[in-house]
Amino acid sequence: MCRNIRTLHNLDPGTTDDEVRAAAVQYVRKVSGYARPSQANAAAFDRAVAEVAAVTERLLAELVTSAPPRDREVDAARARERAAVRYAR
Repeated sequence: MCRNIRTLHNLDPGTTDDEVRAAAVQYVRKVSGYARPSQANAAAFDRAVAEVAAVTERLLAELVTSAPPRDREVDAARARERAAVRYAR
């Protein structure tokens, strides 16, 4: 999976539309191989992003879990710790 796509399910506070769209853009970029599509491919790229985002929102709405929601601040702190280890000098 692309490193920039984060788990969006079961977060507190909930996932925003911007986060879903950002994940959709990353997915379409990865699959298409384009960071920025040409003008000839822009419409197909944008349509794919919109469709992936819609499907992702539907998926997140339908998923159920008995686990408590994950705290964004705790997740961010863990990511900072991993980055500190990874990029330690």
